[in-house]
Amino acid sequence: MNKILVLIILLSFSGIDLQAQQPVLKKKGDATQLYVDGKPMLMLAGELGNSSSSSEAYLKDVWPGLKALNYNTILAAVTWEMIEPEEGVFDFSSVDHLIRSARQYDLKLVLLWFASWKNAASTYIPLWVKKDYHRFPRAEDASGKPVEILSAVSEENMKADARAFRSLMKHIAQVDETEHTVLMMQIENEPGILNTPRDYSPEAEALFNGPIPEDLAQYLKKNKNNLSRDLAKVWSANGSKTKGTWEEVFGESKIGGWSHTGEFDWHDMYYYTEELFMGYYYARYMGYVAAQGKKEYDIPMYANAWLKGPDYGWSGMHPGGGPLPSVMDMYRCAGPAIDILSPDIYVPHFTEIVEWYDQLGNPLFIPETRGGELGVSRLLWCLGEHNLMGFSPFGIDRSARTGLAGAQADPLAQAYKLIDGMQDIILEYQGTDKIRGFFVDNDNPEQSFVLGEYIVTADLMRPRTYASMGAPAPAGVRNVPEATSGGGFIILLPGGEYMVMARNVNVRFAPAQPGNLPYIGLGTLSEGVFENGEWIQGRVLNGDQIHGSIFTGTGLKMNTLGIQRVTLYRYGNRDIKRR
Repeated sequence: MNKILVLIILLSFSGIDLQAQQPVLKKKGDATQLYVDGKPMLMLAGELGNSSSSSEAYLKDVWPGLKALNYNTILAAVTWEMIEPEEGVFDFSSVDHLIRSARQYDLKLVLLWFASWKNAASTYIPLWVKKDYHRFPRAEDASGKPVEILSAVSEENMKADARAFRSLMKHIAQVDETEHTVLMMQIENEPGILNTPRDYSPEAEALFNGPIPEDLAQYLKKNKNNLSRDLAKVWSANGSKTKGTWEEVFGESKIGGWSHTGEFDWHDMYYYTEELFMGYYYARYMGYVAAQGKKEYDIPMYANAWLKGPDYGWSGMHPGGGPLPSVMDMYRCAGPAIDILSPDIYVPHFTEIVEWYDQLGNPLFIPETRGGELGVSRLLWCLGEHNLMGFSPFGIDRSARTGLAGAQADPLAQAYKLIDGMQDIILEYQGTDKIRGFFVDNDNPEQSFVLGEYIVTADLMRPRTYASMGAPAPAGVRNVPEATSGGGFIILLPGGEYMVMARNVNVRFAPAQPGNLPYIGLGTLSEGVFENGEWIQGRVLNGDQIHGSIFTGTGLKMNTLGIQRVTLYRYGNRDIKRR
């Protein structure tokens, strides 16, 4: 009897340990990190084309290339129309082939639930949902015309989506609960109302013109001093009310004119009350879907956003109510099962968007963006400055078909390889004050900050040309192309040593507090790489290789990603009498 009891206890602890090893988010200082099998990891990711995952045969020649391009995580769509072709009848073969192939190539997955909304529209819903528009109502514009977008205020729509998603998560738990190939789930894809500021259906009209929901009123009271920047500004300007209709509490909207033309500042809160209203109901809907899925398998879940910008300045021009920081509080209130709000960044104001999302403890995961040289600079800055959890360029199956040759020419593939070797070190320092990032370009070519005893200055690397030295170029000699952007991060290691990973950036040092030792010199400078967290030293740099640093910084090469370790020393004037 005692042996049976001991066995039961051991099995119980085994189950607890197994549960603890599944993907989970954990706080570390001011960072949030993804833990898998009990260890933190960076998602060096890429996203397949929208339709790629629907065909196992199509992907057969893609998977080897994905491994060659140094991805460790692949983002792939799983669609409602494919897994529930008839109501209550499920087919998970499209999920299973993704998991099976990812395991074959030692890759992880983030699955994207294309269901009620994809880029705002409802094109991935099953045909039986599309046809039954009485049961599954669409949103309507101000004229009463239905749009091809499932209404976010409909309980029937929400529950049908949630039932399918819960079945999907139950299946994933059954096939992946021990191997943890699937790391996270994306709920919908770039949701929001498009081509109209909000839903004007009779059901939505009643809600908009009625009192704000009670849970939102309580949230505003509780978080009065901890709201997102946009909401705090508008709500306080309208009297910080917690009772009344949406317009009574948040004000009548500033109307910008329904056109892409004309002078306006896209930062302004045009149609903001409509956006808050839609944000609440999209958050409520998606949060319910996520919560139902977590009942079967509780792994991290996020929502991604189509961003606002100069050409998409207000609700309806971009998907209004989608997971933007302007409605972050709606998601925190009505959709707490959604762990992360994530930006899909194709706009040029990348750093502004990242800083916008990095508030209220929201972790940074970028599920769609551009790669290339610019992508590498942005990636490195995010790792050092914003505790980046994962980075993912879109449409990677095209480049994956180039295989090893493509990997050797792809700047992001080269960066992923170097980062993978040292990700344990990056993760160790994220969430501390010992790591900083920098991003420079033609508009902002220099950045400075204090790290340890020194002021660190990063400036955009310029090639040394004959013109820059005031001399004509010899016949047939071509100048090195100028870099338009550069980025990197720097870590302060024990003992005062600095480690820099950067591309197209000069990094220089100066004393933060000169005191009696106002001068500095370069003690040692070495280049190398990390392999499985171990430093493999290359050249020890001196002579011509450090002259460009004026002996006070790194000796990185133009258009080359590199890792260097630097030690510095201080000295002052000799205390002697001079004649």
